Amino acid sequence: MSTTDRPGSGTAPGTAPTPGRERARWRTHVAVRVGGLPGAFWVLWCGTLVNRLGAMVNPFLSLYLTEVRGVPIATTGLILAGVGVGSVISQPLGGVITDRFGRRIALTGGMIANGAVLLSLGHAESLPAIAACGFALGVTIDLFRPASQALVADAVPAADRTRAFGLLLWSVNLGFSAAMVMGGYLATRGFHLLFWVDAVACAVFGLLVWFAVPETHRPAPGGRSDGTFRTVLADKVMVAFAGVVVLYATVFQQAFATLPLAMSGSGLSSGAYGAVMGVNGIVVIAVQPLIGHRLAAFDKSRVLAFGFTVAACGNALVALASGTVVYGVAVAVWSLGEVLVFAVTASIVADLAPAHLRGRYNGLLGMAWGTGFLVAPVIGTRLLVVGAPVLWLSCAALCVLAAVAQLALAPAVRRREGDSVKAAV
Repeated sequence: MSTTDRPGSGTAPGTAPTPGRERARWRTHVAVRVGGLPGAFWVLWCGTLVNRLGAMVNPFLSLYLTEVRGVPIATTGLILAGVGVGSVISQPLGGVITDRFGRRIALTGGMIANGAVLLSLGHAESLPAIAACGFALGVTIDLFRPASQALVADAVPAADRTRAFGLLLWSVNLGFSAAMVMGGYLATRGFHLLFWVDAVACAVFGLLVWFAVPETHRPAPGGRSDGTFRTVLADKVMVAFAGVVVLYATVFQQAFATLPLAMSGSGLSSGAYGAVMGVNGIVVIAVQPLIGHRLAAFDKSRVLAFGFTVAACGNALVALASGTVVYGVAVAVWSLGEVLVFAVTASIVADLAPAHLRGRYNGLLGMAWGTGFLVAPVIGTRLLVVGAPVLWLSCAALCVLAAVAQLALAPAVRRREGDSVKAAV
C-alpha cells in the first residue's frame, strides 16, 4: 500500500500531498512538541542555551591547572575537590535566595557572581588564590539552578511541566555539545579566552532573565513565614526522593569519574573516550524531541523507574565492553535512561513542593545531585581497582535499587501530585 493510500493519511487515494498540507502537518508536528508554553519559559530556554554554549571552563579546568598554571596533578585533585564541596553548598544556598528574594534576583545574581568568579580564577596566579577561587566557583556555579527550576514550575501549567523540563534538558545538551567543541578550539589559542567567553555567557543569561522575565515568586499563603530548610527536611517523601536521586547521581557521574579510566585500562585512547561521550550528546539531542511531549501521559514515578532500569542495562553492558563500539552502544543505552530521568525528576519536585518553597525544594534536589557527584569518584575508583566488571555491575545494581525505591514512593508522589493540581485550580 502506498503512503497516500493509507487510511488517515489526510489525502485522497492517488493524490499527492499538497505543499499546504505538508506545511500544516509540519506546524502540527512542531506545535505538539514546543507549542503552548509561555514566553517566560522560552526566554529561560534561550538564556540556558547561551549559558551552556559558553560553559567552557569547568570541562577544561583540570587541563588549565596542570598545563597553564603548572599545578601538580595531586594538588589539582584537591582543588577540584574544593570545587565539588562548593557545588554541594551551591544549590541549597540558591534555593534559600530564590524563596526569600525572588526568582529573578537569585538567577541574575547567581549568574553575575559566577561570571565574576570565573574572571577572578582566570587571573589568579598563587596557589591559595586559585584554591579559593575554585571553591567560590563551586559555590556560584549552580546558584541559579533552583531559581530556574522554580521559574518553570511557576510559569508552566502542571500538565506541561514534564515536556518543559525535557526541552530545558535539550537546550543544555545542545549548548554543552557545542561548547565542548568550541572550548577545545579556543583552548589551543589561549585558555584565558575560555574564562571570558564563559563569564560573558553568564552575564547575558542573567540580564536576559532580569529584563525579560516577570517575577513569579508568590509569598506563603496567609502571610506565613517562607519556612526554612527544616521544613523541607521534615517532608519525608521529598527526603526519600532525594535519596533516590543520590543513588542515580552516583552512577551518572561514573561517566566522567571512572569511564575514561576503564577505557584506558582496555587500551583505548582519550580520543576514543571523547567519541564515546559524543554519543551521549547525540542520543539526548535526537531522542528528547521525539518522546518528550509523550511523557506527560504516563505516571512520573513509573517513567523514572523505567529510566533507572534502562540506565542499569547500559551499565551492565559496559561490564562486557572492551572496544570502542561496545562502549559506545552502552553509553547510547544509558543515555536513553538519562532522557527519561532528567525529564521527570524536576517535574516530581515541582509537584512535591509548595509554591512558596520551590527554591528550597530544588535546592535539596541539587544537594542530592552534588552528594552523588562527590561520592561517585571515591566509590567508583575503589571498585575499579577490584575490577571493571565489579564497578559496572555495582552501578547497574544501584540503578535497580533506585527503580525499586521510586516505585515504592510512587503512591505518595501521586497523592501529592493530585494535591498540587487541586491547589493550582
